[in-house]
Amino acid sequence: MSSPIIECVPNISEGRDRAKIDAIVAAAAGVEGVRVLDVDPGKATNRTVITLVGAPAPVCEAAFRLVKKAQELIDMRTHTGEHPRFGATDVCPLVPISGITIEEVVPYAKKLGERIGKELGIPVYTYEFAASEEKRRNLANNRAGEYEGLTKKLKDPAWKPDFGPAEWNDNVRRSGAIAVGARKLLVAYNVNLNTTSTRRANAIAFDIREAGRKVKQADGTEQQVPGKLKSVKGIGWFIEEYGIAQLSLNLTDIDVTPMHIAFDEACKSAGERGIRVTGSELVGLVPKQALLDAADFFLKRQERSLGISEREKIKIAVKSMGLDELAPFDPEKRVIEYLLSDAKDERLVRMDLKRFSEETAAESPAPGGGSVAAYCGALGASLGTMVANLSAHKRGWDERWEEFSAWAVKGEELRRELLRLVDEDTRAFDAIMSAMQLPKGSPEQVEARKSAIREATKGAILTPLRTLELCVESMSVMKSMADQGLKASVSDAGVGALCARAGALGAYLNVRINCAGLDDEAWKKDVLAKAERLKAEAEKAEVEVMAVVLGKV
Repeated sequence: MSSPIIECVPNISEGRDRAKIDAIVAAAAGVEGVRVLDVDPGKATNRTVITLVGAPAPVCEAAFRLVKKAQELIDMRTHTGEHPRFGATDVCPLVPISGITIEEVVPYAKKLGERIGKELGIPVYTYEFAASEEKRRNLANNRAGEYEGLTKKLKDPAWKPDFGPAEWNDNVRRSGAIAVGARKLLVAYNVNLNTTSTRRANAIAFDIREAGRKVKQADGTEQQVPGKLKSVKGIGWFIEEYGIAQLSLNLTDIDVTPMHIAFDEACKSAGERGIRVTGSELVGLVPKQALLDAADFFLKRQERSLGISEREKIKIAVKSMGLDELAPFDPEKRVIEYLLSDAKDERLVRMDLKRFSEETAAESPAPGGGSVAAYCGALGASLGTMVANLSAHKRGWDERWEEFSAWAVKGEELRRELLRLVDEDTRAFDAIMSAMQLPKGSPEQVEARKSAIREATKGAILTPLRTLELCVESMSVMKSMADQGLKASVSDAGVGALCARAGALGAYLNVRINCAGLDDEAWKKDVLAKAERLKAEAEKAEVEVMAVVLGKV
């Protein structure tokens, strides 16, 4: 399992004074091993959403320092804003990202809450998966009455804080309370309406949120009628900054209700009330898959191929949901995976064509034939995918769009993986060089160095072997497109097959030459046998594709 990574998303009750916001963020950013991914202030809400990421212990330390600095700089006695709140740091959730479960995050949240209560004297309520009892699981219950209702809340034994003081002292008057929780990834999502009516916006929010609304019955009693969507919280509000009403939605489990479904249902409910949705707005960050799923949803509605690049899919998601209506939407700054990505891992594929050829021609052994073979394979898969996408859009073939879309999706997956191997091949070579630099003085050091070189060499063999496998697999796309795809593009399928064959044979050569330096004969024998079989398959597939192509041109 990968090293545990969590996200912390503290919301502070300050969205207008940039100097205060920056000072609070700096307190967290000073912790080694923690990255500040996003700072999203809102003037109307007078609230800033901050996103931190890293290993659990450093993130909890950064969160504590942030809460402490917010306590120093924010005075809740003078705070006003559109968003519900009850403290200087209003909420501080911990969210599992990778290598850790939500259950494993809970102890960190409880320990953080205990420390905030003890050392800072702030009343702490734990919520979601860290809640001490069921009624505290829902954040809205903990925050009911907001800051102004804390004097009454703290006197109520049923709402005694989980940590910290249960008294309305001078410290609490200034800082308010805080909710510390462990929850799944939450997407804060606002939907824009062509109305200024908060009442109508609320009505739409009540239509779609899970809690729904209270409806008066014939006997005068009220009954809670659920809304359309699970795992959705929401209210309507007017945003003076934009001059529009919005639905303010919290998508608490996007596996249950993703963004595009919330947007779609908002459009339907608004339309039924004579109101139009004009766009939407993300607050904070979003996982990449949420945008890719949205793109697929809208592409399917249009009966368009799903086998397009990630970049294009994200553009479609942004435009389909109007995420850029109120401000430019930069995926590099708003998508979690892009913010966490390391440019060093894609050193070669981020180069332009001219720079890549120059780097290959330079006086260094890497990038070499393995990287070039992977790139040839990626180009082949790209051409096969192109023919599939063109075929999906051909006039008169509308009923076949799903057939060609499936081939395009397959080709696009192969293209992305082959591109990854362009840099992976160079990293595998660098691993061998690093192993060779290990000391070799004592017998133990000699054995350790020998073992490290052996394992690094195996990695340098398996990488081109994977390239070989993928190039052969991509031949099925080119073969199908040559046979069934758009006739005008049959030559493109042929060129794709030639690129795939070149990539396969280039990878095969790299497997052989890297095997020459390996001292594990049994392992080497199995790998070479597999490489020979795949080479033969690549050559056979290329002949078959070219026979079809030459028969049509």
